[in-house]
Amino acid sequence: MADTTFGSNGWTPERLGNLKGKTYLITGANAGAGFQAARTLLNKGATVMMLNRSAKKSTAAIADLKKEFGADADVSFIRMDLASLTSVREAAAEVLKVVPKIDALICNAAIAQVPTRKLTVDGFESQLGTNHYGHFLLNGLLFERIAESKGRIVVVASLGYNMGLKTIRFDDMNWDEGYGANAAYSQSKLAQMMFAYELQDRMAAAGRSEVEVFVCHPGSSATSLISTSGSRMMRAIWWLMTKTPMVQTAEQGSYPEVMCATEEALSEQRALYGPTGRMEAIGPVGKGTLNRHAYDKAVMTRLWDVSEQAVGFKWSL
Repeated sequence: MADTTFGSNGWTPERLGNLKGKTYLITGANAGAGFQAARTLLNKGATVMMLNRSAKKSTAAIADLKKEFGADADVSFIRMDLASLTSVREAAAEVLKVVPKIDALICNAAIAQVPTRKLTVDGFESQLGTNHYGHFLLNGLLFERIAESKGRIVVVASLGYNMGLKTIRFDDMNWDEGYGANAAYSQSKLAQMMFAYELQDRMAAAGRSEVEVFVCHPGSSATSLISTSGSRMMRAIWWLMTKTPMVQTAEQGSYPEVMCATEEALSEQRALYGPTGRMEAIGPVGKGTLNRHAYDKAVMTRLWDVSEQAVGFKWSL
């Protein structure tokens, strides 16, 4: 049954009030849904800090945003490569130096459908390393700053979590055998969701409630995700799909993450927010279907322990 919390048209940025004085961090914000989220937030007077891999693309994106919203638009970037734990640590240290409050950290960046198995500089399968481990460490390093601000963590997941094994392949997380682009991507997005839901549980167990954690997905949106990292065939299929009504714009794809970062009427954290129309790939934004394998407690707990060991960071909750 479709979520009618925000009416038949679902959540849209028209619900946003003045965001002056609010600060939002967005990973992967120089293109696609992340860029569109930055646009929406800047349009309402917020401060936006982008955490992006490419300095060149970030500079161009900021120039575009200042052209649209004026030279005073409060948008900047810190270079961060999620595929490098050293880069994540350096970026987090810089954030803590220059960003006094974090109203939401939007974990938007991702790579998808990498055609042949690759490893990050730290030795992780590239999609798991970038999408999950990089964000896991970043959130841990910034958590207390977010808590001081009574802020939010927004994990941008994917309906891909329903594909593949629907669990974590602990005996071979790096896919030394049987690598498949979609299966590895599915595992990485499921891992991100499990991180969020396990963090909710750990905060509750520690009696902490100052950080809200929300999980969303953009649905089927015309972003640069697949065209950036997918195979030639996947890129061709995706290009054709973007010409059909089954794919919405990158701006529409950004609505769920902006909603999860800002909407005060959101109360349910153990949920998955996104489009509620056809196949939950397009349509009005609200609360969608969350399948049980995304919060399998035994798997979540084990993944957390494995992740702490992998990135060399122990959360203190």
